[in-house]
Amino acid sequence: MTQAPSLTPDGTAPAGIVLAGAAITLSGRPVLRDLSLHLSQQRIGIIGRNGSGKSTLLRLMAGLITPDNGTVRVEGCDPARDRKAMLAHLGILFQNPDHQILFPTVDEELAFGLIQMGVPKAGAHSRVTAHLAQHGRSHWLGASVATLSQGQRHWLCLQSVLLMQPRTILLDEPLAGLDLPTQTRLARSFAALPQRLITITHDPASLSSCDRVIWLEGGTVAADGPPAKVLPLFDAEMQRLGGLDADADLPG
Repeated sequence: MTQAPSLTPDGTAPAGIVLAGAAITLSGRPVLRDLSLHLSQQRIGIIGRNGSGKSTLLRLMAGLITPDNGTVRVEGCDPARDRKAMLAHLGILFQNPDHQILFPTVDEELAFGLIQMGVPKAGAHSRVTAHLAQHGRSHWLGASVATLSQGQRHWLCLQSVLLMQPRTILLDEPLAGLDLPTQTRLARSFAALPQRLITITHDPASLSSCDRVIWLEGGTVAADGPPAKVLPLFDAEMQRLGGLDADADLPG
């Protein structure tokens, strides 16, 4: 397991996300156990079965929950305590855009993050107008979010994040439930982004081009390294488990 540095040699906070001994227990069950990771690569995938701790780890990195033990730092800041600083450091794209969209119109949704960062409303509106024009969507100004397709809602949520220019973006099953053309468009958009992307997914094939893959199992790291090392191990274990009648047992 990669140890999480507290400071770089010059005394500054390390880039990226650092977890040091992070642990979380929910409803009396340990969900994450003593995780120490330094997430600094440009493309990182996190994979695991249901209940492995992936979603909890995402919420922890985003500052939506706090660890029971240990620490989490994003660019040296505590994501749960310094929410305003996090807007410039970290963005998140949820699997379901309807869990993320807050406002009834496209321009209100796009402007919200900028306003939270301290941009005056007029300046935020100007930036939103220019952004939509750049992407050939000037006609979306004032449009109701309810008129957008699922794929268009995903695009809207991504642009809301990108307007804030965070250094890192967390992607929660970003292509799940979308048709193939929409998956292709979004995957192409993700590949072109300069930000660090940390992708939580069940789909090992989507992580083959990552710099690093982390396999979570039971709240701990089962394997960590390049895709060529981790994905075959994960696939072999899933094949083994799939050959068992594990779902036939009742809880004790």
